[in-house]
Amino acid sequence: MTQKVVVIYSGGMDSFTVLHRAIKDGYQVFPLSFDYGQRHKKELDYAAGVCAELGVEHKVIDISAINQLIGGSSLTSDIEVPEGHYEEESMKQTVVPNRNMILLSMAVGYAVAIGANKVYYGAHSGDHAIYPDCRPEFVQKMNDVSAIANYEPVEIYSPYLTVSKIDILTDGLTMGLDYKQTWTCYNGREKACGKCGACQERLEAFAENGVPDPLEYES
Repeated sequence: MTQKVVVIYSGGMDSFTVLHRAIKDGYQVFPLSFDYGQRHKKELDYAAGVCAELGVEHKVIDISAINQLIGGSSLTSDIEVPEGHYEEESMKQTVVPNRNMILLSMAVGYAVAIGANKVYYGAHSGDHAIYPDCRPEFVQKMNDVSAIANYEPVEIYSPYLTVSKIDILTDGLTMGLDYKQTWTCYNGREKACGKCGACQERLEAFAENGVPDPLEYES
């Protein structure tokens, strides 16, 4: 019997690659997306489309009420999205307090409930400078807790934890993935803005891989 894994799936290019990496690794995937009150739902729409095409069970969990507690980020509140690269100080405005600890905790609970022994999670090295809950020490400590929080230990697995978005894209292109099925931009307009940190890092990854980004951009 094929082993089950839960995949935290936002609909962005990193989690899209992680989802297909889990499939490539031979697992039965259970993608899990969250509506946590983010400023737009375009990523969730892209995630739903991919899961429908793959024919896999996809859960989208509405936890938007939590925004009453963890607001104050430009991703969840009426604060202008900063422009520039992820490593710039201004990008700290995009940090959502404790987000990944909350999402991983629920994903681990879901894994236990369906008999999965692993949660795939798309943290990578490009996030380390700005996002504390994407750093290796955070993932390790969450793994320590996950091993003892239930009768059934669940591993939190981050296949790209020590590599960059460039490398993630390289792996995805090797798998033949179509990144037109992903949305990365922090703004939810018709086209990607091309200026926010998420767009900048995505465009850099495509440039470094020598292939054009299939998404349309405003500029």
